[in-house]
Amino acid sequence: MRILYTLLLFCCIIFWSSCRNDFEFEPSTGQLEFSKDTVYLDTVFTNIGSSTYNLKVYNRSDQDIRIPNVQLSQGESSSYRLNVDGVAGKVFRDVEILANDSIFIFVETTADIQELSQNALEFLYEDAILFDGGENTQRVELVTLIKDAVFLFPERDAMTGEVETLQLGTDPNGDPILIEGFFLEDNELTFTNEKPYVIYGFAAVGSNKTLTVNAGARVLFHANSGIIVADQGSMQVNGELSTDPELLENEVIFESDRLETAYSNIPGQWSTIWLTAGSTNHNFNYTTIKNGTVGLLMDSNDGGEDPTLTIRNSQIYNSSNIGLLSRTGSILGENLVIAEAGQSAMVLELGGSYEFNHATFANYWSRSFRQTPAVVISNTFGETLAANLDQANFSNCIIYGRNDVEFGFSKADEAAFNFNFKNCLLRANDPNGNLEDDPLYNFSDLALYESVILNEQPLFLDTDTNKLQISLESPASAQGDQATANLVPLDLIGTNRTTNPDIGAYETIMFPDEN
Repeated sequence: MRILYTLLLFCCIIFWSSCRNDFEFEPSTGQLEFSKDTVYLDTVFTNIGSSTYNLKVYNRSDQDIRIPNVQLSQGESSSYRLNVDGVAGKVFRDVEILANDSIFIFVETTADIQELSQNALEFLYEDAILFDGGENTQRVELVTLIKDAVFLFPERDAMTGEVETLQLGTDPNGDPILIEGFFLEDNELTFTNEKPYVIYGFAAVGSNKTLTVNAGARVLFHANSGIIVADQGSMQVNGELSTDPELLENEVIFESDRLETAYSNIPGQWSTIWLTAGSTNHNFNYTTIKNGTVGLLMDSNDGGEDPTLTIRNSQIYNSSNIGLLSRTGSILGENLVIAEAGQSAMVLELGGSYEFNHATFANYWSRSFRQTPAVVISNTFGETLAANLDQANFSNCIIYGRNDVEFGFSKADEAAFNFNFKNCLLRANDPNGNLEDDPLYNFSDLALYESVILNEQPLFLDTDTNKLQISLESPASAQGDQATANLVPLDLIGTNRTTNPDIGAYETIMFPDEN
């Protein structure tokens, strides 16, 4: 009986299977549809792999189909790579798609620009994915821009495999604090605008050496990378005013080496530019620093009579922690914009000497909850250290953001604490009266606050995209101190401000909806 039952079941399975046509695939007839007709892979550097991009291929028919051939137009010689429905390669046969279904194709590339176009600094590399053949052939174009670059990275020991390191000091146990990095050679101490510079690890400027960065240079950092300037070392960043506000062709730009559009405003993709204790005579002009962890870190520089860091006509954006962090620093900042930081746009701690004229500090960070104000001024560090804050003077500056109070203080009585705001637009909304008894927020004290505007929206163009020009209707319009404006007669984009100057790094503009 059991044998008869088994034979009957077997026959039913055979009969049922013979009636199914689920696996009878028809040849494709050139009627495939695609999620896009061209796959644009964002700009990549020579010999550096791209991100992975996807293409969806649709079978809109009611028949299961088989595509006889899917391949790159250049075949196995192509610098593109495919993954078709989970299988890697460059040429594929008999690719099946069920009725009213789809498959994914993933695309990557790694290309050597010298093999593609000798002596070119950039090259538009193209290929195509071909589907089927003959009169049924369909194609999807592939396009990417390959850029040549100067790659700077720590050496790796051929015997041990260990990567070159820099020692930053010792920990409390006396053990060395090491980071992956290397000292720039003398022939590497001038960055030009001919090719982008891509840095892996920390590129160090040695003692009594100067790193000069020419106008139009692009300096790009891999993850956990940056620049570090040693005792008596210096940085001279010589950007110039650009004619195109989008391209910033003459500006010096420090950013991540991820050039894909999706990464253009992602904070924390690289580490920092660190001006260590004893480094000196730093000048940054027409410079953009974006998407780092700490944009600029300045450590224990008293500067003497002259500021250790002069930063003009510059912008620091999208720092995952802090835009500008200075400990006992000496800084002159003019036409400076620092915006969008996970903690504070700027922190001045453990004293120092600071002067900011026509600066905009705006923190509208929305990626996480932020408790710290946009600007922090302190003469302490931790619970035990204090140092004189000789001055922290702000003139014609905007300090604003989402928090009720966007400038904060930390004061130790055993050290000097001197600050002043003059003709500034400030955010200090105090609905619960927490600031009423704090003498540091005594806005009637003219030694601390002179002609300030409180809690009036600056009317920025677009804080989400760091466009911090102000409207003609802004309360900051024509409210600047004229003497300060005469020191900085042009705004960040070259507009004259010698008559009725506005507060902030930009003069007012007419917004599109004000026409």
